[in-house]
Amino acid sequence: MTNMKLRQQATWAICGAVLVVSAGLHSHAADRATRSSIFRRDNLVAWCIVPFDAAKRQPLARAKMLKRLGLTKLAYDWRAEHVPSFEDEIRSLQREGIEFFAFWSPASRSDGYNSMMRLIKQYKLHPQIWMIAPSQPGDSDAQRVALNARAMLPFVADAHRLGCAFALYNHGGWSGQPDNLIAMVHWLRDQVHRADIGIVYNFHHGHEHLDQFPAAFQRMLPYLMCVNLDGVTPGGPMILPLGHGTKDLEILKMVRASGYRGRIGILDHRADLDAEKSLRENIEGLKKLLHTLGDRDALRSFGGDR
Repeated sequence: MTNMKLRQQATWAICGAVLVVSAGLHSHAADRATRSSIFRRDNLVAWCIVPFDAAKRQPLARAKMLKRLGLTKLAYDWRAEHVPSFEDEIRSLQREGIEFFAFWSPASRSDGYNSMMRLIKQYKLHPQIWMIAPSQPGDSDAQRVALNARAMLPFVADAHRLGCAFALYNHGGWSGQPDNLIAMVHWLRDQVHRADIGIVYNFHHGHEHLDQFPAAFQRMLPYLMCVNLDGVTPGGPMILPLGHGTKDLEILKMVRASGYRGRIGILDHRADLDAEKSLRENIEGLKKLLHTLGDRDALRSFGGDR
């Protein structure tokens, strides 16, 4: 082989390598471009706004309020007084283009729970079902996990019959601890052989877990179905507007760095305040945090880069 041919082959090899590297860089850049921020407005879920609303809105007024705020998803919590308006709630959300994203319920087969299960079937809805597991004692860790997870099996069965995912909801105590949530999810998945059983994690019920993060958050990551944010300051108060807590920026950084890609909840949970005002405060607080994070994609979703 001549020196000329050797030089040509070497040149082609180098060019090919450059093309492969360039294509790879372009592909990674494209991947980054398509991975939109989890803090975008269209990924936010309004939470704790039904019983906690000084304005005592009716369903249509609530749906219109969410639409004004540019929020497209509602996680629905309720009290006995709201049961008669369940169907009106569903119809109002549909009228205004708001997704019925999740339904929270106490762990009981109450009239309200049964009523909503019928409506979910009737309207062919598929919300996540959120429920708090009990915290009964056991003779061993394994027995305690099995005892408290087993209490969830009838509700898991209802969720799966309706084509809904099921999530354990942390609300303090033993059953709200990250590793206990994970253990119960594993137990339930092993029993029913389904993967759509997970965790919805609330930071307002997680102040006692702060010293376990980020490791505990990373352990929960494969099971997280929704993460609900608010303002977090160690020692309380439990409820603060997002952006008013001393740990808020650190938490947003942790959630973003973890690789979590699910929904983000923002909550009201202040019965003495109009829910619209409360949600606006949280949105404005989130925007300030996003500005500090330099998250332009999320900021653009709110109508600007600030």
